[in-house]
Amino acid sequence: MELRDIEIFLTLADELHFGRTADRLHISQARVSQTIKQVERRIGAPLFARTSRRVQLTPIGKRLRDDLGPAYRALHEGIERAVAAGRGVGGVLRLGFEAPGVADLVEDLLDSFRQRYPDTELLIREADFADPFAMLRSGEIDVLVTLLPADEADLATGPAVYAEPMVLAVSSKHPFARRESVTLDDLARDTVLRAAHPPEPYWVEEPRQWLTPAGHPVTRGKPFTTFQELLAGIATGAGICPLAAHAREYFSHPRIRFVPFVDSPDVEWGLVWPHSAETARVQAFAHLASASRP
Repeated sequence: MELRDIEIFLTLADELHFGRTADRLHISQARVSQTIKQVERRIGAPLFARTSRRVQLTPIGKRLRDDLGPAYRALHEGIERAVAAGRGVGGVLRLGFEAPGVADLVEDLLDSFRQRYPDTELLIREADFADPFAMLRSGEIDVLVTLLPADEADLATGPAVYAEPMVLAVSSKHPFARRESVTLDDLARDTVLRAAHPPEPYWVEEPRQWLTPAGHPVTRGKPFTTFQELLAGIATGAGICPLAAHAREYFSHPRIRFVPFVDSPDVEWGLVWPHSAETARVQAFAHLASASRP
């Protein structure tokens, strides 16, 4: 079996879904199916039991997964260490976070990087709330963990490193504070506060007009230049604001309630870095992040 065939088999054994396997490996679903059929012909037995609803490992498939998994990981890590030594990954990697709390949420990834590249020091920085890409463009940080999508012409977009649901931050005196949940259409019922920087065109079709799923216009409030100012505006009843769910634990406030959405998609935090400053350290971190995705 080729190394790529083993990677496809192990990824499908983890995902148990041909489409997700293809997406994770950035290949076509047909390539996944073709590779598995070739491996099964070579083994002489089916490795997966397929139905219209689910994919399951056969007993032989489970045994092969258990046998190949540790060996593949050891081989992969050995190759990475050799590449790191050859390219000079050692040094300092400056990692910025648009939301500082996300640094704690991806601590396993940071620990894995430190263990795998002990000669590389990780420096954690908080990005500018009003312009999260500014520190990348000025060269103050090497990689940024930011909200996706990030479709900037001068920046490369790497893998997502964390996903979480959304909550609506409201004043404790707001009518929504007594509710168990809210919907995206509820955003039309109050002023929605925001950061100082305007949304990029790829976030909304018309940057000057936000609409709820039902087509109701959303009133956007004045911009805030710091997150603490935004929280103060919410607490004093200036408006409401959708936030990532980790805000409940990291920014608890006696005058703010965080109400879950029932219909909003999860938000994803991912890596971006300048095309012109893609170093071996950046590549190593992005590769490890991609391999560590759940």
